[in-house]
Amino acid sequence: MKKMTESGSPFLFCFSFFCLLIHCLPVYSAKSPPPRFPSSLISPEDKISLSARQNQLYRTKYFTQVLDHFNYYPKSYESFQQRYLINDTFWGGAKSNAPIFVYTGNEGNIEWFAQNTGFLYETAPQFKALIIFIEHRFYGKSIPFGGKKDVAYSNSTTLGYLSSTQALADYASLIIDLKKNLTATDSPVVVFGGSYGGMLAAWFRLKYPHVTIGALASSSPILNFENITSPDSFNNIVTKDFRSESESCYRVIKGSWEHIKDTAKQPGGLELLRKSFKICTNNISVDDLQNWLEAAYLYTAMTDYPTPSNFMSPMPAYPVKQMCKAIDDPTTGNDTFAKLYGAATVYYNYSGTAKCFDLNDKSDPHDLGGWDWQACTEMIMQTDGNNEESMFPPSEWQYKDQVSYCEETYGVEPRPNWITTEFGGHDIKSVLRRFGSNIIFFNGLRDPWSGGGVLNNISKRIVAIVAKEGAHHVDLRFKTSEDPEWLKDVRKQEIKIIAKWISEYYHDLADKH
Repeated sequence: MKKMTESGSPFLFCFSFFCLLIHCLPVYSAKSPPPRFPSSLISPEDKISLSARQNQLYRTKYFTQVLDHFNYYPKSYESFQQRYLINDTFWGGAKSNAPIFVYTGNEGNIEWFAQNTGFLYETAPQFKALIIFIEHRFYGKSIPFGGKKDVAYSNSTTLGYLSSTQALADYASLIIDLKKNLTATDSPVVVFGGSYGGMLAAWFRLKYPHVTIGALASSSPILNFENITSPDSFNNIVTKDFRSESESCYRVIKGSWEHIKDTAKQPGGLELLRKSFKICTNNISVDDLQNWLEAAYLYTAMTDYPTPSNFMSPMPAYPVKQMCKAIDDPTTGNDTFAKLYGAATVYYNYSGTAKCFDLNDKSDPHDLGGWDWQACTEMIMQTDGNNEESMFPPSEWQYKDQVSYCEETYGVEPRPNWITTEFGGHDIKSVLRRFGSNIIFFNGLRDPWSGGGVLNNISKRIVAIVAKEGAHHVDLRFKTSEDPEWLKDVRKQEIKIIAKWISEYYHDLADKH
């Protein structure tokens, strides 16, 4: 997407449909795309700090990756160039069997994640680790079919090679080949990931324990699937975040949806809404405006960080609190629209540079479009439910609407039970306590995705670190001098556990030799 300009591009859309992230009000229509993870308001180059520009974070390399790991048709042997980023500044080298830290790439341009995952760079020196960020197939520059996105995304026949299982096999193949080329076959690998990347990290440890000794899975909602996590969970947590700051803030938002609809029905109502929210064009609809507002609340709840950030948009510390301050501002009196506009600008225009907002920006600067396919096939993550206490209008998650959209768009029917069939999830404690090991699940309880996360220890070797005030993969962000003590403690716990994994590995390696 373009930088925030005078036209104030507000947020990303998936093609010409709803906002790029989760869902919008109130349920799917047959034309609506499925849920997705966070997108960003600003371009990758805007996010790199001055120090990152002065000290290059990584070098870019490519690996020749096979198209299909699981079949033996002639087409399966076709290949594509998979991008990965490497930083060997701190690496102790192959001779000392120094560790390798690998980030399992998310649903987007890998540079975006590399520029926002300071934990790896700041932890690597202690372990003399090599740092690798691997890009997920079909995202960024890792596009099969000759790197031509229009071909790769053209139909379900080509998109059929985009799946979590193919991605995990990509990571395993790349890591094994890289270690061989570096003569580092005895170097231990620890994988890291946040959000969908965190889900991949956890699954990678379970599926490829011979490739990695452990995984840090941050804000990874591996339980956010049918008959495990309630569809109401996501919005319940968003509601709780806002209500915890101010009861009046919560009530203003809760009552605003009908107020917007009622206003739009009045003569001149749409024009009043356009002016109240400084929408750039005369083309405005109630649905677009409500989606725009809802996206601001959802994204802000997810990134309710304790320090200023610009991961998704330039925002102040504790942005939910700042939104509620704007809504509760006594100078706005009883003007609901002025209150909502003040809250929305905390997310959309904290820098103060936007003059107006475009509700129909369809750009995709982080190459996130492939998630639409994944959410139509295997990643059926229910987040659309709203009970009576929700700050959003009451609604029920409608699987049939998602099926209609996916069949119409791609000619495929979702497989809502495939992820739990492939990776598990039901009765996870009983299953994994005697099988899995060396996984850290971090969740911040202010993150709406935490409702589908692992919040309790499964065993002594699969542990949950939970932060009451934490937001979406806050532990993986670059540290700052303003970080609260609880966040410093979370990172210390994670480093201590990872150090134990590596120490145990070296002990076993010495015994073997």
